[in-house]
Amino acid sequence: MRTLAIAAVLTVSLLLMGQVAPAAESVEAEVGQDGVQRATMTMDSYEYAPKHLIVQAGKPVELTLKSVTIIVPHNLLLKEPDAGLDVNQTVSSGDTEKVRFTPTKPGKYTFYCDKKPPIPFAKTHREKGMEGTLEVR
Repeated sequence: MRTLAIAAVLTVSLLLMGQVAPAAESVEAEVGQDGVQRATMTMDSYEYAPKHLIVQAGKPVELTLKSVTIIVPHNLLLKEPDAGLDVNQTVSSGDTEKVRFTPTKPGKYTFYCDKKPPIPFAKTHREKGMEGTLEVR
């Protein structure tokens, strides 16, 4: 219990000093001069950062997917063909990949990782909480 308290105090101290950035919950993609909306998404142990990404309909999106895991690969699945969303990109541990798509219909769409260990009865990464929301405005 004492170790947990020390870790919490240290983390809060580092946050206040600006040494550790808190994970972004919601991010709006930046539109470049070329009209492409860009954002970076980090894939870690059973989570995406940001969990909520906001983009505009009718403009191309380029996502940079960065895996910061040591062993486990992750993927980004986003399947809503009626809205121009058909993404299935795997990112090996420690790698970076880019995906491009153009959302055509406003709404909120769920993205997730469906990877799972090769162990019987193991949960998928999505079942462990690895999912987020793409909000198309």
